[in-house]
Amino acid sequence: MKYPSLKNYIDGKFIDGGEKRIDVISPIDGSIISTVPISGTDAVNRAVTAAQKAFPAWSAKPIKERSQIFYKYKSLLEKNINDLAELIHEENGKTISESIAEIEKSIEVTEFACSLEQLAAGEVMEVSKGVECRAERFPVGVVACITPFNFPNMVPNWTIPNALVLGNCMILKPSELVPISANRIADLLKEAGLPDGVFNVVHGAKDVVEAICDHPGIQAVSFVGSTKVAKIVYTRSTSNLKRALTLGGAKNHLIVLPDANVAMTASNVAASMSGCAGQRCMAASAMVAVGSVDNIINQLVEEAKKIIPGKNLGAVISKQAKERIENYITEAEKEGAKILLDGRNCKVHGKENGFYVGPTVIDHVKPEMRIAKEEVFGPVLAIIRTDTIDQALSIQQSSLYGNAASVFTQSGGMARYISERASAGMIGVNIGVPVPREPFSFGGWNESKFGTCDITGKSSIEFWTKLKKTTVKWNPESQINWMS
Repeated sequence: MKYPSLKNYIDGKFIDGGEKRIDVISPIDGSIISTVPISGTDAVNRAVTAAQKAFPAWSAKPIKERSQIFYKYKSLLEKNINDLAELIHEENGKTISESIAEIEKSIEVTEFACSLEQLAAGEVMEVSKGVECRAERFPVGVVACITPFNFPNMVPNWTIPNALVLGNCMILKPSELVPISANRIADLLKEAGLPDGVFNVVHGAKDVVEAICDHPGIQAVSFVGSTKVAKIVYTRSTSNLKRALTLGGAKNHLIVLPDANVAMTASNVAASMSGCAGQRCMAASAMVAVGSVDNIINQLVEEAKKIIPGKNLGAVISKQAKERIENYITEAEKEGAKILLDGRNCKVHGKENGFYVGPTVIDHVKPEMRIAKEEVFGPVLAIIRTDTIDQALSIQQSSLYGNAASVFTQSGGMARYISERASAGMIGVNIGVPVPREPFSFGGWNESKFGTCDITGKSSIEFWTKLKKTTVKWNPESQINWMS
C-alpha cells in the first residue's frame, strides 16, 4: 500500500478506530492504497468529549486570534498544493489539474474565513438616551460535517475554516472512499497551530453518521451527498433538535438558444459535463436545445471528442459507479435516444483495472426518460429538444432538484427572462458551471438543499453562530421614555 493504514484523529492524536477496516481503492488503476477503520458510536463519543473539552478555551479566544491560525493554514495549503493534489488524484481519480483547482478553491474559502473578524463583528446602537443595544455572534458549540467522495479536500474546507474561525469545535466524518485527504487536513491544521480537540476526524460509514445525528453534544450538522441521504440526515438531526444544513443531488439544465456563440457554448458545455468525470453537483447533466441548434450540438460533440480518459478525463469513483453510469446510457439507447458519442466499455492503456467512462453525448432524450430526470453523476450529457423557451423552462422547473441552471445566448433580454424564471439557487449566463466565488455563497433550491442559510460565504455565518442581544443602561438620570 502506498499510504499507511489510517486512524481516527481525536484530541490532537491519531488513534485506532477499531478492528473493522476496509480497503481504500484508487479509481485510476484499481489498486489498494490504504485501509480505513469503520468506527462506531464509541469513536463519536470520544471525539465529542474532546471537542467539548476544547470548546471553552477556543471560543473564548478573540476571533482575530482564531483567524491568525487560518492565515497559517492557508499558507500551508499553498505550500503543499502539489502533494495535496497528487493525493486527491490517487484516492478520487480526478486529473491533477482538477485536483489543483480543488485545492485552489479550498484556499479561497480559507482566505474568506480570515475576513470573518470584519464580517461577524456585531453591532451596537444607542436606541434611547442612555440606553445601548448590542448584537454579538457566538459559536453554537460542537458541530459536525459529513462530506462526500467527489471533493475530498474542498468540501471539508467549505465548512472547516468558517466554523472554526467563528469559534466552534468540529468533528469531520469524511467519505470512507476518500479518507486520506481528511487526515492530511488534520496534519496541516495541527501544523498551523490549531489547539488539540478543536478539530477531530472520525472515519466510518452509516453508524458514524447516525451517531452524529443522535449525539446530544453536537449542536449543528452539515452534510453534502445524495438527496436520499441528505433528507435522512436532515430529518434525523432536526428531530434531535439540532441545526442541520444538508446538500443533496442535482440535475442541472443548460438551456441553449439558437443565437448562442457556437464555440463558447460547445466548449463550456463539454467542460461542464465532463469535468471531475461528471462527479460534481454542478455538472451539466441535461442540455435543453431550443429550436435549431444542430450546429452547436455538432461542435459540442467535436469538443467532447478531445476529452480523453486517462489524460484530461479522470476516473469515476468505483466499479459500481462505472456500471451504474453505463446502465443509464444503455437504457436511454433502448428507449430511442441517439448516442452521438459513446463512452461505454472504456479502457485506459496501462490502467486497465481503473474505473473509466468516456465522455458521452446522447441526443433526442425525452423528458420522461430516467436519464433526463435522475442524477447520473458521470461524464454524460442528455440533450432534450424543445421548440420554445417556455417549453425549456417548463422542463427545468419540473425537476425535483434546483442546484444550478444556465442559459447560453447573446440576448440580454432572453438571459434575464430565463434567469428570473429558472427554479435553481445558482444561475449561469454563458457559464457551464456557475459556482459563486467567495463571499457569495454556495447553495441550491428544492431537493438540492434542506435547511436554511448556505454552506459557504456570508450566509454561512448565520448557520455557524447564534445571536446574543444585550441592552444596557448605566445612567439613572437620563430621560425615561417607553424605550428605556
